[in-house]
Amino acid sequence: MSTSYRLGVDLGGTKIEAALLEPSGSLISRIRRPTPTGDYQGTLDCIRDLVLEIEADHDLKPLPLGIGVPGSPSPASGLMRNANSQCLNDKPLQQDLESTLDRPVRLANDANCLALSEAVDGAAHEGKVVFGIILGTGVGGGVVVNQQLLIGHNAIGGEWGHMPLPWPSTTESPGRKCYCGRHGCLETWLSGTAVESLAEEDGLSIGQATDIASRTDARHLLEDWLDRLARSIAVVLNILDPDYIVVGGGLNRIEAIYTDIPGRLATYAFSDVIRTNIVPAMHGDSSGIRGAARLWP
Repeated sequence: MSTSYRLGVDLGGTKIEAALLEPSGSLISRIRRPTPTGDYQGTLDCIRDLVLEIEADHDLKPLPLGIGVPGSPSPASGLMRNANSQCLNDKPLQQDLESTLDRPVRLANDANCLALSEAVDGAAHEGKVVFGIILGTGVGGGVVVNQQLLIGHNAIGGEWGHMPLPWPSTTESPGRKCYCGRHGCLETWLSGTAVESLAEEDGLSIGQATDIASRTDARHLLEDWLDRLARSIAVVLNILDPDYIVVGGGLNRIEAIYTDIPGRLATYAFSDVIRTNIVPAMHGDSSGIRGAARLWP
């Protein structure tokens, strides 16, 4: 096989997945294992085993590896930071993987990987400026301009999940404490974990966060969530004014994101017209790993 094939890994909180893309961008192989929760060395070993297995299955020589990760490596120290999988923080993940696998490795935040995948050949491929959102167990964002990731001078481009909720009411301020140490981050309001916690506080028992879209007794929770999401997206419009906002993560199945949010944005965005397209990720839960594989040209 040609080295124009791409190899990517998605390092998630519950599973680690490796995938091989052919030159056309099609996924031709995909394998996964449960994440060794809280075990840094176990995480390294799991990634190694997945990568070697997929290369052996396809008779490949070692390929450069792209990995989508929670958090990001610090541009100053190279150590991981801001990861909600906290066993990764303060660890030289890139260097350890390069040593373990004897090859070059590139890391990017998982939301960056989703944004890159969808901007290159996904739901936002017609856009010049794309903002990718993950609404799942956590909340993240990534920016792509002309199909190139915008990492930023401090490597925090698109860190949308850890900005405070815009225009908070008195009952929303200062907000819950986030794992990052601050209060009121978007992650504490918009994530699936946050929605389930809010429902529990309201005396509702829901199986998963997306249930608020189908249950009449949770309609008020859905309304509050949509309003908070609209406020949060409006800030992105005011700063970045993207052509597309593409939404991934488990909560992207809530149809009201695409039918209701555009109308709500006029209340908050500093514009007389809202033309930004808000769309679900075309590649679904494959977007992150496809973007990771695309970290190499």
